[in-house]
Amino acid sequence: MAEQKFFSPEETWLWLRERLAELELSSLDELSLLAGINKGTLSKYFHQIQRPTVLALAPLCQALKVSPQTLLVALGVFPKEKASK
Repeated sequence: MAEQKFFSPEETWLWLRERLAELELSSLDELSLLAGINKGTLSKYFHQIQRPTVLALAPLCQALKVSPQTLLVALGVFPKEKASK
């Protein structure tokens, strides 16, 4: 069985920076306002210190304009091969 590869915290931050740039958002503060999630909580998610709650997934996916599966791969919850387009 092949070893599953997950995003590292560094890869997660890179993904977030690229996604924010694509959406023309300049900071985690802006994402916080769009998603209605505290900036400190978002920081924990993207540092892979804490996993998002089920209730946080929908607004965060909506703010980042990605599927839940894509977000969970980026946050290191699902393996990389689960990424959707």
